[in-house]
Amino acid sequence: MKTIKIGIIGTGRIGRVHAMSLVRDVPGVEVTMVADPYVDNATAWLDELGIAGRTTDYKEIIAKDEIDAVYICSVTSTHAMIMVEAARAGKDIFCEKPIDLDIAKVREALETVKECGVRLQLGFNRRFDPSFRAVRDRTAAGEVGPVDIIKISSRDPEPPPIEYVKGSGGMFLDMTIHDFDMARFLAGSEVTAVHAAAAVRVDPAIGEAGDVDTAIITLWFESGAMAVIDNSRAAIYGYDQRIEVFGRKGMLRAENNTPTRVEYFGPDSVSADKPLFFFLERYADAYSAESRAFVEAIRQGTEPEVTGIDGLLPLYIGTAAGRSYKEKRVVTIDEVKGE
Repeated sequence: MKTIKIGIIGTGRIGRVHAMSLVRDVPGVEVTMVADPYVDNATAWLDELGIAGRTTDYKEIIAKDEIDAVYICSVTSTHAMIMVEAARAGKDIFCEKPIDLDIAKVREALETVKECGVRLQLGFNRRFDPSFRAVRDRTAAGEVGPVDIIKISSRDPEPPPIEYVKGSGGMFLDMTIHDFDMARFLAGSEVTAVHAAAAVRVDPAIGEAGDVDTAIITLWFESGAMAVIDNSRAAIYGYDQRIEVFGRKGMLRAENNTPTRVEYFGPDSVSADKPLFFFLERYADAYSAESRAFVEAIRQGTEPEVTGIDGLLPLYIGTAAGRSYKEKRVVTIDEVKGE
């Protein structure tokens, strides 16, 4: 079995997650080199994983003929640019979401990927969560019949730093974009219209930075189904991640993951563990599974399961949600696409 050699661009939190998954959980790969302007800050965990190749210039990774694929885990503003350069160098690409906050730049980058004939997988890891995937597969198999309602609750345990908020593109494009992808995944249908109501309920500084921290979004699908997404930047009890699909034959639901399934029953109360604290714990298995899927697509010469269009369509939805919130009206996806 040929070893797939991979370069990782970006050694921040998500770059580290992917490096750990690739080294520990994906057979037949070698993380050959990582790149980051501040790569020295990652020395400890790079040493622990045995990754020797290090550089401050991502172009060194793209220039290496022996590297088969790159993981783009850098800041969002660099994703599209690096994607284009990697595609032109003939590298297969795994890119964290979003590709860019500008729809035109995303379209241009995807066109280059298509022209160069390389594979592109987007980092919507929640599709690979075992429970969420089981809900989707059983829904697709017709177990609940035609889908009428999808409910997604996605609440972070604490808000991100304000400096992060300022450069994130806003909650709809940073946080809720995962939920937009999950809604499409569960529905098996495309979104036609969006309504978003939002507020600043957690931290006034988030509002001062031009963002929101609490939202309820309604989606309408081509199939006639509807979805409701609720978001908060601060759930005091932990990382709240739940989905539900309701149809005319029944309902499927996936609840939160907890450290144990043990419940205490006493004379005054019943108690159980809180949800796992945040996404690193909650989706550890999903990160490994998405990388295994990407490597298998390279090895088999097939198209990845989560492609470039799956990066573009949630951006349309997120852009429509932002406009809906600001203008207090329903916004169609065609309205956003046509610009």
